[in-house]
Formats: sequence, structure tokens, C-alpha cells
Amino acid sequence: MIRRDAQRNREALVAAARQVLAERGVDAPLEAVARRAGVAIGTLYRHFPERGDLVDALLDEKTRAWADLARESLGADDPWRGLAEFLERTCELQAADRAFTELACLSHQDDGAEINELIHRLVERAQGAGALRADVGPLDLVFFMMANSRVAEAAPGHWRRHFTLMLDALKAV
Repeated sequence: MIRRDAQRNREALVAAARQVLAERGVDAPLEAVARRAGVAIGTLYRHFPERGDLVDALLDEKTRAWADLARESLGADDPWRGLAEFLERTCELQAADRAFTELACLSHQDDGAEINELIHRLVERAQGAGALRADVGPLDLVFFMMANSRVAEAAPGHWRRHFTLMLDALKAV
């Protein structure tokens, strides 16, 4: 059983990491996480012996939320609207969370990732409805998200314009 103070510290570290990594990305200094949590760096390392342990805890959380978003989008009555909402909400997350951006841009490299299968299903569904260009594949959507993340980073607040232009390019004629 974990002591209450240890549990509080762990929760504070995860909450602080969520904020710091969203602001600065997965390579953010762990000292900044400990400082934001109000604990010593040694406390961070007692709970998360390696950087990867802390990052994995957050990325697992973000991956589950992203997969939930994709499943919700698959349930939309209109396949195009479902795909568009998935992309828009993903781009919103990227604009607000650098750690999520890094996750979204790297997820396509894991062939077994659930999100890849869900994106594939979103593409097939929208193409089956004649709404998405036939030559667009799941990897194109990953590139779409990668490009939009760079726009959000370079020109915060202007990513929606880029998103709208890119989304129009995906529509079937």
C-alpha cells in the first residue's frame, strides 16, 4: 500500500508533467516537472526512475484519449463529418500540447498501434461514402497532422486556416 503523501506526490508529478510536457515537449527538463509539482528531483526519480517511465505514463493516457476520439468519430452518422471532426480535434490537441504532437507524429511508426487501425477505418468509411479522395491513405492523414503541427508551432493561432485548406484538399470532387 502506498502512503498517502507518496500518492499525493506521484499525482502532483503526473499533473505537473502533463503541463510541462504539453508546453515544452517530451524532452522538457525533469527539474521543471519536479519544480512545478513542488517536490525535489529525488522524489521524481523515486516515482519515475527513468524519464521514459514518466513519459510512458503520460503517453499511454494521451494514446487512450486519442483512440477514444477516433472511435467516437467512427460512430458519426456522416463518415466525412466523422473524419473531419477527428482531424480537427486532433489538430486542436496538437496546437495545445507539444507532447501530444510528438505522439501523433510518431504513432504511425508503430504498426501495431490501435490508432493506426482506427485511422484506417476512418479513411475506408469516408472513401466508401464517396466523400474522401480515393487516392488518400492513412499515411496521408499522418502527414496532414504532421504539417498542421508545424503550422501551429510556427504561427500559433493560425493552424485552423491551414487545417481548412488541407481538409478541402482531401475531399472527393
